[in-house]
Amino acid sequence: MRQLKRFWKLPESMLKKLIREVSNHKFVYFLLLIILGFGLFLRVYNLNNILGFYYDQGRDALSVWNLWHLGNIPFIGPVTGIAGIFRGPFYYYLIAPFYLIGNGNPIYPSVFLSATTVIASGFMYYLGFKIQDRLTGLIAAILSSFSLNIVLASRWLSNPTPMLLLSMLFVWMLLLITEGKHWAWAPAVFIATVSLFHFGSAGELFYFAALLIIFIWQLKLRRLPGKKVVIWSIILVFISILPLIAFDIKNHGLIVGNIKKFLFTEGSFKLPAWWIVGDKFDFYYDVFTNKIFNARYYFERFILGPVLLIFFYNLHRLIKKNGVKVLVLLLSSVILGLVFFQGNFGNIYDYYLTGYYLPFLLLFAIALGSVWKSNLGKILVIYFVYIFLSNNAHVLQFKLMDKGDGPNSISFWAQKEAIGWIYKDAKEKDFNVDVYVPPVIPYAYDYLFKWLGTTKYGKEPNNKNVKLLYLLYEHDPDHQERIDAWMARQKGIAKSEEIKKFGAITV
Repeated sequence: MRQLKRFWKLPESMLKKLIREVSNHKFVYFLLLIILGFGLFLRVYNLNNILGFYYDQGRDALSVWNLWHLGNIPFIGPVTGIAGIFRGPFYYYLIAPFYLIGNGNPIYPSVFLSATTVIASGFMYYLGFKIQDRLTGLIAAILSSFSLNIVLASRWLSNPTPMLLLSMLFVWMLLLITEGKHWAWAPAVFIATVSLFHFGSAGELFYFAALLIIFIWQLKLRRLPGKKVVIWSIILVFISILPLIAFDIKNHGLIVGNIKKFLFTEGSFKLPAWWIVGDKFDFYYDVFTNKIFNARYYFERFILGPVLLIFFYNLHRLIKKNGVKVLVLLLSSVILGLVFFQGNFGNIYDYYLTGYYLPFLLLFAIALGSVWKSNLGKILVIYFVYIFLSNNAHVLQFKLMDKGDGPNSISFWAQKEAIGWIYKDAKEKDFNVDVYVPPVIPYAYDYLFKWLGTTKYGKEPNNKNVKLLYLLYEHDPDHQERIDAWMARQKGIAKSEEIKKFGAITV
């Protein structure tokens, strides 16, 4: 009974502290509210026109549609870039309620995912404040809210997007562990597990490397979790991977077999050649610095230099803070770990590091916050923030003001307009549709015809051999020969009566 009372008193105590903090620093939290409000605006504005709804989004939406309409509960999620290895289904479970609320409209889950990234910016403020001071928190919130490439990552209707929030929660839990909060081990292990198996890509594997190093660190300090925390950690890990275990049992060890092949037979982790190490570090530089400046000309590189130099000069002092230790450890783990990663045919993409974007920006904000201590430093920080906002503002405006109707645009607006024209032209007649898209499988249009045909137009295309056929294809300048071959096949069965264009989509 006493433990129950303590449990209820904890959130009450936290709420009182929060109210006291906000009331004592009204201007700071007014600024934070404006920053987060603008951040949300940038993430949801014009989504109805320029949402990217392509192969992956259509595939995921079809899985959620089958969940709600056919009762097919998915036990695997989106495929990874590695053949035969699947993510878990938690991403589908996460977005499914919002597809239901929106009656199948992809805008609803997209807005939800964008909102989670704004919450992540709020956590950036909190962690910056906790590690250093309120100014650092505000700088971190500004960097995450107005960075073009963070905004674009936040608007992506895809499984890596929740990693922006999960990464901040993970840093928070690691920080609590270093402060002796044993209970934080269970959520930290859970976040690492769902990040690797359900939402992230190759990079999240190194969350476990960071956990292992922190475990050794805490072991030396004799601050290890008790039996209850260990049991809860095991339970949470089991819950995380249970759907994948069920799928693998049903499919005779398909995923485990492919993981073994990927790790051992194909030797995906091995000592790299020196030129590969150089390429990896060039890749890291590009991935992380483009989260600050989208365009990095001579001037932007020049202004990045002093901040990085001051950070490394002060690192011996900053590293005494547990939060800086955690961030440096987390970033070092993936930077060194991925040097040895040579799987997936050597391919490595920006989004593999989604779970590290915000930890990097938080560490960068701490560097800027440490510069603020002197009068010259104040001038440098103010000027840097001004250059950051100027560098990103123009491209943000250009991207977000796009109507989606340009000659090279394959936008949500163009997709809906093309499908709407087909239904308007067909009127009450039965019709069939044949679709060509660059990735070959037209999952996006399979879903859009199903969703709009069911909810708006009252019928779906007839897949049988009917007289009225509509062809829909996307502009594919890199493989025009494929479109030509596809059109040649159509000429054998039909003749063209009318052609309409919607952006880069032809009907």
